[in-house]
Amino acid sequence: MKLMIQAFIASVIIHLIYFVCTVGLGFIKTKFYKPNIYSKWEKIEHLQNEVAFGMAISPFSLCFLW
Repeated sequence: MKLMIQAFIASVIIHLIYFVCTVGLGFIKTKFYKPNIYSKWEKIEHLQNEVAFGMAISPFSLCFLW
């Protein structure tokens, strides 16, 4: 039983470190982000003018159709 409690505590600590690092990195990237609008105006990308008719199915939904 002691081994299971230690494994649970270690798992919680690892997950907390992962989530704190992920959120912290996202916060830091958002805090120091400076968009470069002038370079975006130099390259203009046109939208495509062709249309494709049909249906796209999610790969996840294929699991339920088979």
